[in-house]
Amino acid sequence: MGTNGRRHRDLMIISPLDAVSPLDAVSPLNAVRALCVLVLAVLLPLGCGSPAAVSTRPAIAATTTATQDLGTATSSTATPTTSIPSASTSATSTPSTSTPTAATSSTTAPSPLLTPPPHPQRSPIPRATPEPVFAWTVHKVSVKRLGASWRRGCPVPASALRSVSVRFWGFDRRPHTGVLILHRDVVKRTRGVFATMFDRKFPLRSVRPVSAFGASDDASMAADNTSAFNCRRAVATGPPTWSRHAYGRAIDVNPVENPYLFGNRVLPPAGKKFTDRSSARRGMIRRRDPIHRAFLDAGYRWGGDFSNPDYQHFDR
Repeated sequence: MGTNGRRHRDLMIISPLDAVSPLDAVSPLNAVRALCVLVLAVLLPLGCGSPAAVSTRPAIAATTTATQDLGTATSSTATPTTSIPSASTSATSTPSTSTPTAATSSTTAPSPLLTPPPHPQRSPIPRATPEPVFAWTVHKVSVKRLGASWRRGCPVPASALRSVSVRFWGFDRRPHTGVLILHRDVVKRTRGVFATMFDRKFPLRSVRPVSAFGASDDASMAADNTSAFNCRRAVATGPPTWSRHAYGRAIDVNPVENPYLFGNRVLPPAGKKFTDRSSARRGMIRRRDPIHRAFLDAGYRWGGDFSNPDYQHFDR
């Protein structure tokens, strides 16, 4: 083959992947060598993507270019080598997409441990309701205000009477305000009696002038009304006389709980269940109880001591 042939063979031995000279391509041995180079060029990229396969790629490309001049068979065999991608290349060219992780979402959501506790609601401090106090207010009274309870010929003029606004405890255990019509001479002494009733929470059903009942004593007693002035005759035996109520100097207290036993009659009739005075019940006045003593201390006498007991009645 001469010197040139030996030089080419030496080059092929040193670097089998070097390009094949056109002068040696015509020999069968060189053709086999070129085919082996092409096979290696196809098989090496199909490996695990090792650095050796990547590094040989420029040499293979150069060999493929040189062998394309040798003939159709050689170039057609080398063509697939340029179309097969490397596993390493495809791996590096694949775009990566970022996916939000649990750590990212946890940084945006407020931690329950870091959330400040709500301020406790302060319940309003209940204010103590002031204890009701006794009240006793005195006013002059007109004939018009007295209504049917006063008329011409009564034993006292209207100017001698007073309208008293008084606070009392009801049977509902609540304070109420009522009105008494009294003679001016007994107003001051009577105040202490009703103050004792209030302090003892002694219940009264109603405290209204009898004019609210048409000046009917029977209607006032049936309503269990506590009253004072009423220009009427006394309910008693013997000749007619003015009642102490006609002077504004008598008071009837809770007529139902403290009835008037007049002969075989009970006034009012609803007081029959209270004729037995042996045991105390609410609204009753019994001998030597605080209300009885308060009246006596104010200079009143008690109708319960009469021959016909009148437990509701006090006069002076």
